[in-house]
Amino acid sequence: MNPFLIIILAILVGVYLLDVLVNRLNLRHVSPVLPAEFDGWYDAARYRTAQEYLKERTRLDILRKSVLLPLVILFILAGGFNVVDQAARSVPGGMIVNGLMFAGLLLGLAWLVHLPFSVYATFVIEERYGFNRTTARTFILDQVKAILLTGVIGGVVLAIVLALFDQAGAVAWIYCWIAVSAFQLFMLFIAPVTILPLFNRFTPLAAGELKTAIESCAAAQGFKLQGIYTMDGSRRSAKANAFFTGFGKYRRIALFDTLIARHPVPELVAVLAHEMGHYKLGHIFRQTFWSLIASGFMFYLLSLLIQEPRLFQAFRMSQDSLYAGLVLFGFLYIPVDTLISIISCWMSRRFEFEADAYAAAATGAGDTLVAALKRLSVQHLANLTPHPLKVWLDYSHPPVLRRIEALRQRKQG
Repeated sequence: MNPFLIIILAILVGVYLLDVLVNRLNLRHVSPVLPAEFDGWYDAARYRTAQEYLKERTRLDILRKSVLLPLVILFILAGGFNVVDQAARSVPGGMIVNGLMFAGLLLGLAWLVHLPFSVYATFVIEERYGFNRTTARTFILDQVKAILLTGVIGGVVLAIVLALFDQAGAVAWIYCWIAVSAFQLFMLFIAPVTILPLFNRFTPLAAGELKTAIESCAAAQGFKLQGIYTMDGSRRSAKANAFFTGFGKYRRIALFDTLIARHPVPELVAVLAHEMGHYKLGHIFRQTFWSLIASGFMFYLLSLLIQEPRLFQAFRMSQDSLYAGLVLFGFLYIPVDTLISIISCWMSRRFEFEADAYAAAATGAGDTLVAALKRLSVQHLANLTPHPLKVWLDYSHPPVLRRIEALRQRKQG
């Protein structure tokens, strides 16, 4: 049997089994006893509801992956990639056009498989627990916009990569890395004003107590605000959040309207101070740098395998091509991507602790941030006691009890 096929099947099955194991451990780790830190915040009924919410979401995720795994394996063994390739080659226009068709058809098939689970998650689970505010019309428009954006942006990137690998020879991976990195950085600047508004409405925060408090905090920290906006997150979900995005004159701080509605001004200032901390402490730059390094490593590995004949044989391909090699390489890259994701999550959790400490120092009220974290956790029905392995593999933020503990220790110290 083809060694690449054995490796790919082992990767797919191994990743699936690991995911199921971790999710089952996470469910078993749920504590029926409310942590003392949340006394007075959760009543018994809502805490049980939070645990049921976790179970339903986890079961759906396991079901989705249990359906996806045999479908992907069958698609590989039955020569599905070759069928799609032949369909793509029937379109005139050359290698790049064929590559865009090949990728587009595969993404379309993947979208069809995932769509029922997305619909169920949004309109059944999120609805059942009082989070969903997405209408059928908004859901459909979001899907259409996402498909169009993926087609335009992804198509441009894919065309550039294919052209460079076709023309630049052995050093093509370096040119691809430079070109894609430049494109990523460009998107970081313009996404806040070109892409995000396609999905949500951003309104400048009105003058008042909240805006004055945020501006005072920012001025005290030497943080130059380019704009404070409210975002109509309530159009899709009752969940709340805040985020910092963009660079330079495109830099924005955005607060969900649901966040403003449910939190007192001191808590909102603490949340925003946390977001300022990410910028002031260089977290955004370091995460971007790490992402670019990981991207370069990926392109290097891609250059070694993109034209490997046994890779095409493993997928029952009758003809080799750069664009098919690019897609098929993704299966071999899964373990590397998992390792990079683990490192990224570890880095992100560390940055969250640092941003919490920054916010506590900036506002002089660590207890206020603790209150904000508790309120958000209760509103979102967050899992207060995740399994350590689940945290290590998947959590970009530390569990809320660990964040609160760190803030308490900082105050005592």
